[in-house]
Amino acid sequence: MADTHEIVLRQIENFRFETEFGGGLPKLVSDEPPPLGGGAGPEPVQLLLAAVGSCMSSSFHFAMTKFREAPGAITTTARATVDRDENRRLRVQAIQVAIGFAAEAGTIGHLDRILGQFEQFCTVGASVARGIPIEVSVTDGTGARVKG
Repeated sequence: MADTHEIVLRQIENFRFETEFGGGLPKLVSDEPPPLGGGAGPEPVQLLLAAVGSCMSSSFHFAMTKFREAPGAITTTARATVDRDENRRLRVQAIQVAIGFAAEAGTIGHLDRILGQFEQFCTVGASVARGIPIEVSVTDGTGARVKG
């Protein structure tokens, strides 16, 4: 059975919008940066990165806890490359997601299995990846790259 999600955006002025999520959640103001908008909130590309990064982080955490592993604090950085397409329109060309966890990789017994499957649990990332390439890397608490 399909699940539906809905938000409501209301224009405050120009490129500034207030987003209502419902369920008692706080509203969020978004805005384009100058010169189009006033930069009063995150811009749409940042919201896309927040959605992908949050989902990837949650999926990584889910995979860790599924195997009863303790990664420690997780820190994720998401970066978008925005450039003009063949029609000279700005488009998100690629997304890079870098996930770091505090524990040392050697203390995570099922790390290979976790790294091999956590991206599959990310609804947003897997959906966005159908149209925008997403590159994911993971580092442990010592800074050692364990994926990507």
